[in-house]
Amino acid sequence: MSFAPSDGYDAFEILDPAAAPAPPYGSGSLCDLLPSVAAGLGVPGFTATLPIAPADRAVVFLVDGLGWELLLRHPEYAPFLSSLAGSSMGGTGRPLTAGFPSTTATSLASVGTGTPPGLHGLAGYTVAVPGADYLMNQLRWQPHTDPQAWQPYPTVFEQTHRAGVATAQVSSPLFAQTPLTRVALSGGTFLGRTTGEERMDLAASWLAEHDRALVYTYVSELDGAGHRFGVDSDEWRMTLDAVDRLARRLAEQLPPRSAMYVTADHGMIDIAPEDRIDFDEDWELGAGVALLGGEGRARHVYAVPGAAADVHTVWSEVLGDRMWVATRDEAIAAGWFGPTVDDRVYRRIGDVVAAARDDIAITASRNEPGESAMIGLHGSMTPVEQFVPLLEVRG
Repeated sequence: MSFAPSDGYDAFEILDPAAAPAPPYGSGSLCDLLPSVAAGLGVPGFTATLPIAPADRAVVFLVDGLGWELLLRHPEYAPFLSSLAGSSMGGTGRPLTAGFPSTTATSLASVGTGTPPGLHGLAGYTVAVPGADYLMNQLRWQPHTDPQAWQPYPTVFEQTHRAGVATAQVSSPLFAQTPLTRVALSGGTFLGRTTGEERMDLAASWLAEHDRALVYTYVSELDGAGHRFGVDSDEWRMTLDAVDRLARRLAEQLPPRSAMYVTADHGMIDIAPEDRIDFDEDWELGAGVALLGGEGRARHVYAVPGAAADVHTVWSEVLGDRMWVATRDEAIAAGWFGPTVDDRVYRRIGDVVAAARDDIAITASRNEPGESAMIGLHGSMTPVEQFVPLLEVRG
């Protein structure tokens, strides 16, 4: 579909939502990781869909914000992790994909439950609560919603624990009781440690102490540096160097019959001020919109009753050459959220969903001042945001 100059717009081609690079759920995304690891541990009910060999003991080290393309750009700051690039995805040297949107709450739920966003339902940074006139922040879990009702699927950790595998999460003590941990990462034993070094040492010792074990550990500092300073900053590169040293520390302590997998929840891209459109100051994009959800590069747009078609038309006309702009049903049919979407999840998805292809962000300076000030952003389906490593070390 294109608009001619007589329509009042410069001629351009509107991006086809069906042609967007939807993640390969079921064969190469984050939701396939833990089920494949659990299958390798011999846990009944799981099938390996990723090309990784079985192990008696496994540790998954998730580095928030460690995109595949970002890692490959910086071998001098990540010599150890870069040396493992060829091991990714079972020695194929290929990355995983995060899932859509490529954002922390969504990705952690995909990892922990082994299901795509259309099933676990954490389908964005902020989404509308069906039947209500407000957004829920699924990372901070505000306003509070019953976690079990919001995400009812059992985690892989719960299932491996019940199968007799010694299962543990080693993370910051701050995450011990959060609703996001409960719905995405619970099961087995939570071990809180403040520093990355403590987490690596404890994860290794947990593996050594148990004959069959699954450990998940996590660091967030790289993501924080990217948001605050950008991924093209000395601060980000120095943080990557620290993460590299943590990964090496864990790898050097792996006991026999164990496997270590290093992955991430998303990559990141720096968006310049001139490439940002402020929704709060743009009357055209705001016409007919009741709520603006998601984040700058992956927006859920909720229309006032009766205005969904008009909102879709305007967003397509204004942004359609730079963002994939889809109706809810188009995004679902294109597989953005997985092969199927649960009924309870359907209305959490925007009437219109807009995912950036180009270097662009839709910010909201008044309603989202903190997020709008971030330099590094993520959320969409571009390679730099979507591709994440699956590096492997064997003990």
